[in-house]
Amino acid sequence: MENSLEISNFSLVLSTLLLFIAIFIDYKEQLGLGKDILIAGVRVVIQLFIIGYVLGFVFQVDNNLLTLVMVLFIVFNASYNAHKTSQGIPNSFKVSAISISVGTAIALIILIFSGAIDWTPSQIVPITGMIAANAMTTIGVVYRSLTTQFNDRRQQVLEKLALGANPKQASQSILRDSIQTGMSPSIERTKTVGLVSLPGMMSGLMFAGVDPTQAIRYQIVVMFMLISVTAISSFIASYMVYRSFYNEQIQLTI
Repeated sequence: MENSLEISNFSLVLSTLLLFIAIFIDYKEQLGLGKDILIAGVRVVIQLFIIGYVLGFVFQVDNNLLTLVMVLFIVFNASYNAHKTSQGIPNSFKVSAISISVGTAIALIILIFSGAIDWTPSQIVPITGMIAANAMTTIGVVYRSLTTQFNDRRQQVLEKLALGANPKQASQSILRDSIQTGMSPSIERTKTVGLVSLPGMMSGLMFAGVDPTQAIRYQIVVMFMLISVTAISSFIASYMVYRSFYNEQIQLTI
């Protein structure tokens, strides 16, 4: 089994053909994504090798403080990348950091106190990565949804303000739709798990020799956790951001 899971240097180099297929399609269709695809490919190789050695050290040391530093590092990077998708929304890094931190903290606290996981780097770091990555994607979707809907429904919002509504009342339908948009991918993914996709965590545990029933239990916990985190993150981000679309005179700035 161990030999069948080994990736030789030749296999790794040959797999770059898959990347060049994407670059060829970009070139043929003139999508303008070739540079981004190439940069993404180079970055993923460098980043994964670096983080692989770092995680090997962290797992070996098994220090509580170092584990916390890794958690904060993951949350910071997720917040920064969510901020980059905000399309100029004020204080988006702060909003992203708060949303992801709260969602991550709540999920980890529940998982630890329920006994589902222990405060060990081999469990905490991967789980935090799943949580933060999911929250990061969700917040990016929420930012785009808010910007688009405030543009599309501008007249509707202005009419509500003219009739005496406050910013929260005028934005309520937009907030609701943005939270729904942010949560939808996780909900749809959960509906089809096991039918369309085979979850990485469950498959990984089974590859490692864990009893399938236990692997399934862990995956159920993870799926519930991700839905919760998307709900928390999209809710916090939406309600922290919507006010930035108004000025001090309660006028739309978009």
